Amino acid sequence: MQSVLLFSFQLLRMQNFVTVCVLLLLSFSVHAHVVDNFESCKEYFYEGFVPQGLTSGNDVYICQRYNNKYHFATLYDTAHRIPVYSAYVFESNAKTKRRRKWFVEPQLADRSLAMKEMKTQGEMKVKNILKIEDKQAVDADYDSLAPSWLYDHGHLNPCGHHAEEGCAATFTLTNVVPQNKKLNNGPWAVYETSSKEIFKKCKTAFVLVGAIPSEANWLQRGGVNRVNVPQSLWQAFCCVDKNQQASSGAARAQNMDTQVERVALAELQEFLRKKLNKAEAPKLFANNCEAVKKP
Repeated sequence: MQSVLLFSFQLLRMQNFVTVCVLLLLSFSVHAHVVDNFESCKEYFYEGFVPQGLTSGNDVYICQRYNNKYHFATLYDTAHRIPVYSAYVFESNAKTKRRRKWFVEPQLADRSLAMKEMKTQGEMKVKNILKIEDKQAVDADYDSLAPSWLYDHGHLNPCGHHAEEGCAATFTLTNVVPQNKKLNNGPWAVYETSSKEIFKKCKTAFVLVGAIPSEANWLQRGGVNRVNVPQSLWQAFCCVDKNQQASSGAARAQNMDTQVERVALAELQEFLRKKLNKAEAPKLFANNCEAVKKP
């Protein structure tokens, strides 16, 4: 009996020791992932200008961090559980390696967590963080797509526009929306590929890709609305050449089996104003990407 009690006591001490070690490891994080603004990752915005006129009362700012490095920025809508937009800089040395597992954002579960970067859902469960799905999409939401295959994990910031590590960082559920499968694998994929050829000619290409929520189309789980299926997707870019001249372009598409329409930046901004019921058109880039910077 004494030996059993001694063993149980030693086991309890070991479990407590492991718990303390995990907490200590988490406490050594040096930077938050969910932030108050994009100051920590403003390099992904042309001239550091954060888009105006796209926010609602349910948005959070995420500097997307992977392997101790920022890779892009996302404004995330916690009510619809989809990103409003992701902002990134195109990497011309793109070398993709697609992941099978998807990341979630620890600090959307608990802002006080010291976890500094995206984690897989399995890693979150190991650390007994159980409320990860309150304000974000999780694997189970997208698993429900399997019977119909109508929608895909639709990247806003695409893997194919980045080098290997940057590509891996795009595989977070805070960067994807339920996207019509035929659109994602057809016209939208073609547009992303053609965009690469444009961006390769830029010294720096600043890109925004966003989604407009639908009013009543949701992925459901257990009869509960979980993830909004957006009505439209859009992209805008600001291309800065070697002489610091800036030029822009944009595109939009309905989230169904349809074509991608190339439009001028001003036309896209007016489109967003109408769809989002804004009094003024959103402003996506500093000086509408028309400024000339001195060499």
